[in-house]
Amino acid sequence: MFEAAEVGSALDKATYKQELPGLRSELLRVQRDIAASGLGPVVIVGGVEGVGKGEVMNTLLEWMDARGVEAHAFGDPTTEEQERPRYWRFWRVLPPRGKMAVLLGSWYTDPIVDRVFGRIDEVSYEREMRRIRDFERMLAFEGVPVIKFWLHVAKAEYEKRLRKARKDPEKQWRISKRTLKFAKRYDDFRPVSEEALRLTSTGVAPWHIVEAQDERYRDYTVATTLVRGLREALEEAGARRAGEEQQVVLPDPPTVNVIRQLDLTQQIPRKEYVRKRNRSQARLGRLVRELHASEHSMILVFEGPDAAGKGGTIRRLTAVMDARFYRVRSVSAPTDEEAAHPYLWRFWRDLPRRGHVTIYDRSWYGRVLVERIEGFAARDDWQRAYAEINEFEAQLGEAGTIVLKFWLAISPEEQLRRFEDRETTPYKQYKLTREDWRNRKKWDAYEAAACDMIERTSTDQAPWILVPAEDKRLARVEVLRAVSKRLSRELT
Repeated sequence: MFEAAEVGSALDKATYKQELPGLRSELLRVQRDIAASGLGPVVIVGGVEGVGKGEVMNTLLEWMDARGVEAHAFGDPTTEEQERPRYWRFWRVLPPRGKMAVLLGSWYTDPIVDRVFGRIDEVSYEREMRRIRDFERMLAFEGVPVIKFWLHVAKAEYEKRLRKARKDPEKQWRISKRTLKFAKRYDDFRPVSEEALRLTSTGVAPWHIVEAQDERYRDYTVATTLVRGLREALEEAGARRAGEEQQVVLPDPPTVNVIRQLDLTQQIPRKEYVRKRNRSQARLGRLVRELHASEHSMILVFEGPDAAGKGGTIRRLTAVMDARFYRVRSVSAPTDEEAAHPYLWRFWRDLPRRGHVTIYDRSWYGRVLVERIEGFAARDDWQRAYAEINEFEAQLGEAGTIVLKFWLAISPEEQLRRFEDRETTPYKQYKLTREDWRNRKKWDAYEAAACDMIERTSTDQAPWILVPAEDKRLARVEVLRAVSKRLSRELT
């Protein structure tokens, strides 16, 4: 694969000088078009250590408008990053729509290095490449096209460069211990890197291998390829928007489904509730303290119809938690900042660190519930979201995050009763909005969407727990029990 980048390609000084003004102007023009679009491109500059990746990044930053581009260089993960899933650090730097990001080091670095040094086997390596492929595909569909460059030089040229740089006082600082360590494994890095490029060069995110022996040719090729890639991304985005006009089809729930099978008539007497609640809260309090000292974190997700009792249930959980170690996030329509990023971005950036708990009153499942039913997401977008959410939760589990998801179920008759109670009770009126009444008219469609969601995203690692919530007391006890049971299993 790399043989085509070992032919001695070069660009003479006169041609470079003649072409450069037009190239820089075109870069700025396409950057202005990106700023006016709904795209937030990511440019990856990869290759062997010491091959000139930093120089390419600096050149791009010099030639483009610095106000519209962000640069990020990744080294070893910080303690904060080590306490979250590996992709957390990358999600945090995704650019908002209208801006670009240039990454020196990326989600490719760790898998390649780990494979070269034998820390992962071939099967694990291929699994990581598949994860990367799916990640980049999702980014592309979310308006974050990924343009990837791999800078390559032949081994003899590479070794010559290192010897020359080590003797040059002005360049010695560029040759780190890491560079020398990796240089000794050049022959090992080559096949592993070739496999990475082969497995992840796709139609939505192809690799561009650039011969980096001649600096002028390297920089010119990267810049011209970048312009072409951005133009193609703009055209594809325009075509996609033109095809997104479609009528929302409201689904009908099956007559027999997992939600309707719940026995909503179950009740618990008040005295029994108080006794079980107190006992469950005491147990949960002890387990949460153990969680604080563990390598785990926890995420609790609450979904269900309006007025199903999510807020009251959450308060019974947090009553026994240390406020320093938990957060409750009530998820509503995204802010302007959140809407300028992929839909999972606002959840990735707030993942809890080890020993901490985040509780969601509504969550990322809005993509397959409200966004689906209200037409805020195109059909293709909410359909692919099931797999994207499963992958997201799988990464949480791999990083030691305990994920529990609750669907609190009530009948439409009980919802109406609670709405009317909120209307007539002054201190509850703030809970009821016009949107609640509007959503109620689509009860069957939301139930059908919830059934699809439960069927397609209930996994062994992050199963859905369906809770009859007609009796609020019963629902609270069931949730307390479920959280304690899962914590006990994970912490022992």
